[in-house]
Amino acid sequence: MLSDEQENILSYNGEVLIFHLSKAKCAAEKTRRLHVNRMAYDSGTKLFVQKSSGLFSMHGGSLNIEIVCCSCTADFRTGINLPCILMRERKNSVFKYFLLLLHSSNKFEQCLNFKLDYELKDDIRLLNGPTVLWRHAKKLFYVSTKTCTVLSASVPFSSIEWADEIENEGIIVLGTRTACLPEEKCGQTLLLSDGAIWGSEFVVYAIENQKILTGTCFLPHAYSSVISCVHVCRTAISRSQFRTSVVAVTHKKQLIWFQDGLPKGTCQLPYEEPCSIQVATTSRNDVLYVVSFASGNVCAVQRDSFQVASRWQEAKSVLVDDFIGTGTEQILLLFKNESNTDSLSTFIITDLGEVSCGSNINCKEDCPPTEELQENGFLTIQALEARLQAGCTSVRELQQHLRLKEKVLFESCSALIDLVQEREHILPTAEEAGLVSLWDDTENLHPLGKKKTLTSEVPEYLLEKLWQRVVDDSLVIGVKITESPNLSLNDVSLSLVMEHDFTSVSPVIECQSKIVKLNKTFSALSISSCQMEPQPKRIKLDFHSKKDLKKEYPGRPKILSDGAKTFVAVTRLSPLLAFRDICCMILLHANKRKYQDGNLQESRQLTLLCGKISLCLEDISSGKYSVNLLRNNSHCTGTMEDIFSILAVSLKFSFQIVSSDCTLTPVNMWLLSQMECMPIKECPENMFCHRLGSLHGTVFNWNLKTPFEGTLTLFCRNQTVLFQCLHSLLSVLPPTCKVKRLRLESKDILTDQFSRALEKEMDTLRSSFSSAVSEVENNLTLNCDAGKKMNRVTGSSLSDKKEAMQQFREELRNEQKQSALGMNRTVSGALYRQITLKIADAQLCSDTIAWRLNIS
Repeated sequence: MLSDEQENILSYNGEVLIFHLSKAKCAAEKTRRLHVNRMAYDSGTKLFVQKSSGLFSMHGGSLNIEIVCCSCTADFRTGINLPCILMRERKNSVFKYFLLLLHSSNKFEQCLNFKLDYELKDDIRLLNGPTVLWRHAKKLFYVSTKTCTVLSASVPFSSIEWADEIENEGIIVLGTRTACLPEEKCGQTLLLSDGAIWGSEFVVYAIENQKILTGTCFLPHAYSSVISCVHVCRTAISRSQFRTSVVAVTHKKQLIWFQDGLPKGTCQLPYEEPCSIQVATTSRNDVLYVVSFASGNVCAVQRDSFQVASRWQEAKSVLVDDFIGTGTEQILLLFKNESNTDSLSTFIITDLGEVSCGSNINCKEDCPPTEELQENGFLTIQALEARLQAGCTSVRELQQHLRLKEKVLFESCSALIDLVQEREHILPTAEEAGLVSLWDDTENLHPLGKKKTLTSEVPEYLLEKLWQRVVDDSLVIGVKITESPNLSLNDVSLSLVMEHDFTSVSPVIECQSKIVKLNKTFSALSISSCQMEPQPKRIKLDFHSKKDLKKEYPGRPKILSDGAKTFVAVTRLSPLLAFRDICCMILLHANKRKYQDGNLQESRQLTLLCGKISLCLEDISSGKYSVNLLRNNSHCTGTMEDIFSILAVSLKFSFQIVSSDCTLTPVNMWLLSQMECMPIKECPENMFCHRLGSLHGTVFNWNLKTPFEGTLTLFCRNQTVLFQCLHSLLSVLPPTCKVKRLRLESKDILTDQFSRALEKEMDTLRSSFSSAVSEVENNLTLNCDAGKKMNRVTGSSLSDKKEAMQQFREELRNEQKQSALGMNRTVSGALYRQITLKIADAQLCSDTIAWRLNIS
């Protein structure tokens, strides 16, 4: 018979859930009640306080009801982790089991029940689904809310060491079984396996796929008879093989770390009979392995040093969660207190670092002696100081070596550019290069002025690559430029100029310039349009009209950490096919800004000839410039130029998807199954759609911020493809999900554009007023000079005094007129219209960006 009270403790989302099963006050009611109290740590009182409570009554049943176990599992209907309690009721020789889910409203839901003719005792696990898994008579049984029927595995199990869910494989069970002895063939005995030598072996069984996996990828068979408990830290599948990281505790008081089935580290534990292991990620990004023992002792082992960091004795329970709300995990140890029946009266919360708090009640923490700690600390400090000095020396040597490499590379590039441009290259002096000559040098071989002139003409950028691709009806030309750290290219655009002499059409081809950016780890991807070619070159390739293109595309390139940027120009292909063969020169236009010590030293317009491209119908028909993204096992692979081309011609749309009551796992399944997407090897966060039809070639980027919120970015050919994708996506999302389109401009980009627009507006006002003042002053000076000249010529020809007096009066009137003109200065109507138009254009640009920033 059970006692009147039964209590179980569980951690969930930083809270401590206390379940206790009690009888009703009236024995005639035959009612058992399951109570739950949600306790949260209060940083003010330094105690656990009750937040809420719940109750579940079981009427009309037997009084032989008890709690078997409890855990946190994921509900397959919503994907949300919920507390799960397995209850057992005994009637005669029949055992009835039922599973309860606890929701956030403290309401219990019975989601599963089943009956057995035996009692569950060995290796009981509660897994996602929820799924109940156990072992009985060396057989593995399981039942879930999906099947509602007790099923058994075809593989015998002597013990279950670990069970959990793995992506693409479902629920995996790691256990041991009696080794299968090899059979004899043709009178010869086969060589014995590891499992046969030690009498047992590890076996890994996938429940959903009902297949046996290789157990040696987790643990060697030699440890199958000594393992006490196992925790699998990481699993991944590479080339159809498991890549694992496992920690296991043995009966020999050892904690062993295994990497891909091979032992990598060992730690000797301080106590006997280990029974469980938990993992905690602390505030210093350190990982602790918390091992509990049957005697109530606990120890924590650091992953980096793989040594015991702390020990405690007489602990009643050990939980791992974020109890104080810092975003990282802590260890909660509950100790026995005979004077207080409250389970949370005596506790310690620690992460062996920044967090350490407790109930201030004496509890036994097993620590090494003080002398031993001081000696270990002294030796550790000495070793760290030696390593620090050696590290600083190595860093200084590497920095000096890198500076020397940069100088050599810079001089080599400068010499190469001067050689190509047929200019004389002047080497720096020994003092400038920081070298000491072994012979007497003749200094100042070249005049200083001439030297400065030549070095200032050396370009500080390097053309790495020029490429072209054909995507549908678009021709994509890409230019990759490497800049020096002190150089910046802004307002970049590309121009395509045909070399042929056409009398009826302009040689300049209409194109749209873009900057395609992928960072060095290929984890982020973006496309931004930039200004088109300069105004005199914006002429459409048309046999009947040559109107200017007025549309501008705001944006500017972002300097990456490696100094390389790819600029892309997109133009229509069909007008070019009117010519049999065509050869185009690629010109890059930019505003070159040179910096020194963070200050702007020079800013001027730059035009760079990047090279030439040729195009003919035969090459297009043969697929010479086509985009090829091929399937390679589980990835889609291709060149970076192919990826740039697809992104350049595509339309970009971003959507925010928010779900309030279920996780967004269907989105990833939708991408992999219905859309037939595969990750691009060069940038794995982006997925390429291989589905036949109009959706082929669409690129998706799914960024899951939280299990309930994510951002889906699409790069598609047109809006029709966009609507097809959204229609297919909405069919798999729950009705409560909200999909909202996001604006492509971020506030940081708009703020940067707004500041540059205001700067341009101020420059326009300054230059306009300066030109107006200059024109008025020039006109005034000319009028004064003409009046004085006329007065001098007329005065020299007069001899009569009366006429001289009349001449002086005329001079006085002229001076009065000049003074009036100086006080009332006016400009011409043409200049006024020009100034007004420039100011209006600048103010319109800044007002437009300000409006977009306001509504973003």
